[in-house]
Amino acid sequence: MAEKLWDGRFAEKTDKSVEAFTASHAYDRRLYPYDIAGSIAHSKMLAKVGVITQEEAVQLVEGLGVVRRELDHGEFVFDDSLEDIHMHIEARLLKVAGKVAQKLHTARSRNDQVALDLRMYLRDAVRRTIGLLSGLRKVLVELAADHMDVVMPGYTHTQRAQPVSLAHHLLAYYEMFTRDRARLADCLKRIDVMPLGTAALAGTTYPIDRAYVAELLGFAAVSDNSMDAVSDRDFALEYLSAAGICMVHLSRLSEELVLWSTAEFGFITLSDAFSTGSSIMPQKKNPDVPELVRGKTGRVIGALMTLLTQMKSLPLSYNRDMQEDKEPLFDAVDTLTACLHINIQMLPHITINRDNMRRAASTGFLNATDMADYLVGRGMPFRKAHACVGAAVAHALDQGKELNELSLDELKSFSSLIQEDIFTHLTLEHMVDRRQSHGGTSTTNVAVAIEAARKTLALDE
Repeated sequence: MAEKLWDGRFAEKTDKSVEAFTASHAYDRRLYPYDIAGSIAHSKMLAKVGVITQEEAVQLVEGLGVVRRELDHGEFVFDDSLEDIHMHIEARLLKVAGKVAQKLHTARSRNDQVALDLRMYLRDAVRRTIGLLSGLRKVLVELAADHMDVVMPGYTHTQRAQPVSLAHHLLAYYEMFTRDRARLADCLKRIDVMPLGTAALAGTTYPIDRAYVAELLGFAAVSDNSMDAVSDRDFALEYLSAAGICMVHLSRLSEELVLWSTAEFGFITLSDAFSTGSSIMPQKKNPDVPELVRGKTGRVIGALMTLLTQMKSLPLSYNRDMQEDKEPLFDAVDTLTACLHINIQMLPHITINRDNMRRAASTGFLNATDMADYLVGRGMPFRKAHACVGAAVAHALDQGKELNELSLDELKSFSSLIQEDIFTHLTLEHMVDRRQSHGGTSTTNVAVAIEAARKTLALDE
């Protein structure tokens, strides 16, 4: 058992059950690169302001480099008695560098040290996620560009509503993931604030240079209130909120992929490489990837709820409850990363069954609104046109026909305004291309949207 670095005032040794219960190194060890980087910057700052000598700073930096290499190569030995990655690194540094390591913790606390590590970790995670979102958006844009001529049913209430282009449908997800990227980029502004130097809660009596540490570690700003810096995790909550919203978007896309791949829809065929089989039914080809993405969404939303619940009643400043922030946060980062990555790999290999989509768009009276618009264009008030077409739909249902399959005389029986050109008006291409209002599904609009998206993505790189 390693000697505690804080046990000076204790008369009894810590019970092993307490050591096991309070230990967090099993999961917070992923913070070690940031902990060591923060300690190196802290050492250099202490030397700069004269708290330690330059020679001592060099010894600390070299010793931390040794510890980093041991961790990188899997040679580091962990011990529950040292609780967390921060104490492990300091204890090992004492053995590697000698007594000079006892000066490393001057002018800092584990409270601001942990806050620093978590911000640095999350800053990198957000930047990686932003990159993955750019990759996914690019996949969606190119998939849309390759299928601009494909018409499919648009749905409301999971019922066929109006024809839209598949490209327009895919670009809806591009817009969602673009907003996700913007949320994360904005969140990054509040993550990128340096808390080190606030110590336990009240600041320090040493003449430290926090701006210098922030510069060494690449932070955009320094925290302004020591109690706030060590005791809040709203930056992590904000990330989890953005991550949860992004996972909801991925889940909605996954739901459609699952539905569209069924025999009942038959809109797409998933690649064998991204499907699985059944242990009992030889014929099965299961959409496990989108199903798992849909299922994993609950983990990220759950992480947000977990951290909100942990933080909701904590008095200022730091409380040990906050150790529990890391597991849900790390799991959310890992889950979102994995789900984005697998979609980037899977989506380019989907086969679009355009004929099935077109057949579905051709039935179910998806042209009813266009017939009403036709009548409005000839002077009929919309509400009257709505009722007129509703009656025509009821008649067509009785006849087992679509509106465009009724004869001109049948259609004229509902309104004398209807002429021969109604049939052109009710074709799929005409219905799609007439919707030229900003943001509509017309081919012209979609082409403009794809070009704009490509320009945006180029700026993201």
